Amino acid sequence: MKKILTIMAIIILGIGAVHAMKSPSIVETAIAANSQGEFAGSFDILIAALQAEENLIKKLSRNGQYTVFAPTNDAFEALFEELGLTPEQVLSDKELLSSVLGYHVTRGNRDSTSLTKSKKIRTLSKNFINIDGIVLTDERNRNSNIIVADIKAGNGVIHVIDKVILPR
Repeated sequence: MKKILTIMAIIILGIGAVHAMKSPSIVETAIAANSQGEFAGSFDILIAALQAEENLIKKLSRNGQYTVFAPTNDAFEALFEELGLTPEQVLSDKELLSSVLGYHVTRGNRDSTSLTKSKKIRTLSKNFINIDGIVLTDERNRNSNIIVADIKAGNGVIHVIDKVILPR
């Protein structure tokens, strides 16, 4: 009997390990969402920015739980216009890119239910975002709305937002 229980435990653990390995990361989930379905082509700029910021893409591809606030292409285009910069200028400025992208990521898997219970969350860039329901307010007092919530990934969750948020 003990041998059977041991074998069953090994099988269950093995299945769990295989399942965990097959769960796509936040990066893989974002790329898949950008490739097909209702979000096809919506995250081209975000993915290009992540590819230019190798440290963050590595972190979001590993184990650990993260929440990503993912701006759409329209959100980035509005930011470029607001800042008077081209996409190339932003993508080539590593310091700016790292700061802005890090401001869109928090530690922990924060689904919409846990977000609505929060008033303020700390980002990977060590700055804060204020939260009121589905509205995020950045440190420059600019608002962004969560327009799609709870896109699940193996190592966290993605919330789509309509405006790029900025640290100070």
